[in-house]
Amino acid sequence: MADILPPDTLIDRPPTPAGLLSNKEKDRLIERGFLGLYRWYTARSQETRNWNADRSFEWRTMGRDLPPELVTVIQGFFAVEQYAPDFTSSLIHLVRRSHGRSHFQMRWGSEEEKHADAWENALLFSGQRSPAYIEEYKHRLKSQTWELPFPDAIHNLVYTVFQERATQLNYLNMMKIAQGKSDKPALQGVQDAVLAKVAQTIAVDEAAHYNFFLEGVRMYLYYYPQQTLEAMKAIIGQFSMPAATLIPDWQQFQETVYRAGIYGPRDFQRDVMQVAFRNLGVESRKALEEGIRKTREVPDYEGYNPRTTAIWDTFDYGQVEGDVKRLHLKIGEYEKEIGFDEFDPTVFVENPEVPGRGHPQPGGQAADD
Repeated sequence: MADILPPDTLIDRPPTPAGLLSNKEKDRLIERGFLGLYRWYTARSQETRNWNADRSFEWRTMGRDLPPELVTVIQGFFAVEQYAPDFTSSLIHLVRRSHGRSHFQMRWGSEEEKHADAWENALLFSGQRSPAYIEEYKHRLKSQTWELPFPDAIHNLVYTVFQERATQLNYLNMMKIAQGKSDKPALQGVQDAVLAKVAQTIAVDEAAHYNFFLEGVRMYLYYYPQQTLEAMKAIIGQFSMPAATLIPDWQQFQETVYRAGIYGPRDFQRDVMQVAFRNLGVESRKALEEGIRKTREVPDYEGYNPRTTAIWDTFDYGQVEGDVKRLHLKIGEYEKEIGFDEFDPTVFVENPEVPGRGHPQPGGQAADD
C-alpha cells in the first residue's frame, strides 16, 4: 500500500486481523486487475481508436472565419495538451513499479500526444494564428514544467478520474458548437465539420481514459474504502484543471470557455462530480463528507480498525463490488481469447471486510501482513 501511505507510516502499521485480506494481498489483487485492464484497453484502443492527427481530418477544408472566441478556446485546448510529456513522465515515474499502470501511462501518453498535435493543427488551419506565433507560444509554454498535483498514486488516480471527465465534457461541448448547436448568440450559425470531428474524436479518447481510471478507483474503493473516499473528498475540495497555473493567458481562456457555454462551475458540479460519484456509488458530496466525519468519530482498537467497517455506509458497496466483478469478467474473457487463462488468470477475490461477511471482533488474532 505504498502508493496510499507514505513509506514511513508503513513501518508501524498494525497487523491485519485474522480473516481479513492483508494489505500485501490487496495490493497484489489491485495490481493484477490493473495489468489485465491495461492489456484489454490496449487491444481495444488499437482496434477502435487508431487515428492520426494529420491524416484523419480534412484540414484544408477547415473554415478560416471562426469567431475569435472559439479560436481562443482552441488555443487553450492546445496549450493544456502541450504538457502531455510532463503529464506522462511524472505519472510513469510515480507508478513505475506497476506493470499495468506504468505501461498504460505510456499508452495514455501516446494518445494524449495525438490530442496535442490535433489541436495545434486546428489552431494553424483556422488561419488566425501564424506559424511563428504558434512556435513562440509553444516555447513559452514549455519553458515551465508541470508537476504532479499530489505526491502519492491514489490521490493522483482519483484526481485523473475527475480531470478526464471534465476534459471530455469540454470537448463534447466544443463539438456541439462546431455542429451549429450553440445557444449563445455570438456562436450561433457556426458550422465546421472538421472542428466538430476533431473535438468528437478526442472526446472519445477522453471517455476511454476516464473509464480506465474509473475502474482503477473502483478497485481501490473496494479494497481500501476509507483511504479512497478520503482522497475523493480532498480532491473535489481543491479541483482545478491541469496546467491552470502555467498557461500565460489562462484567465482569458477560462472566461471564454465559460461564456461560450463549454465549461464552468455548474458543469463541474452536475456533469463531472455527480457523474463520477454516481459511477462510484456515492450519493452526493454531502453524503461523502458526512460519512467520513462519522467514520472518524469511531474509535480505533489495537489490531482491529472498526473505521474500515463504518466507512462502507458512505457508498453503495454492492454497486462497487458488482462493477469490480464485471471488470474481472471482462478481463477473463480477454485472457481466454489470448490464452493467458491457462497460465496466469486474473481472479476476483471478495473483500471479507464487507459488512455481513464475518469480519473479526476486536482483540482477535492478527494475521500475517
